[in-house]
Amino acid sequence: MRLRWFLRVAESGRKCRRAEGADSADILTITGRGKYDSFAPTSALPAELDSVQAQFGEGPCVDAAADGSVTRSDDLENERRWPQFTREAVRSGVRSIVSFRLYTHSHVAGALNVLAMKAHAFGDEAVTVGEVLAAHAAIAVTSGQRETQLRSALVNRDLIGQAKGMLMERFSVGADQAFEILVKLSQTSNTPVAAIAAIAAKVVGLGPDRR
Repeated sequence: MRLRWFLRVAESGRKCRRAEGADSADILTITGRGKYDSFAPTSALPAELDSVQAQFGEGPCVDAAADGSVTRSDDLENERRWPQFTREAVRSGVRSIVSFRLYTHSHVAGALNVLAMKAHAFGDEAVTVGEVLAAHAAIAVTSGQRETQLRSALVNRDLIGQAKGMLMERFSVGADQAFEILVKLSQTSNTPVAAIAAIAAKVVGLGPDRR
């Protein structure tokens, strides 16, 4: 599943690279915890500039992901909105950029970023094409997020089930009591139940028989 997701996202990046006026492109995601990730960059440059935006918390991709509008700069040499980002972008030879918000998970913001090495590279038609490609990219990213969440839920369910079974056997308690033990440990330690289950399964499995 993960491989299929990356292939879909990579294809979105390649399509954006072929858009009129574009020299490179990528997809940036920002989680609620402030973690920035670059996906399917068509060259090293977009990912490098994503790192600059992550470092300073400013840039067209950040703005597009945050407020939902198309964020565009036709000539970065005259841009004043993002001084730190602009300095690094111009130093790298980038003159134009347009970023499109990806409508993804509620806890993950995203943007499709398209770069050009010449000023005024993107006309209205290119922006319209970019909006369509951004919609396709959002579908790919959202699909990958759902697959990841499903796998995580299945793993957590298996961990909790394993820990419950070991607690039931070791301490001669029922399924509900075993789960209550895990929940209480989770609450007192402020640790997710799945993490407690993993620890409990290991500790109980190694400990002496208490029956």
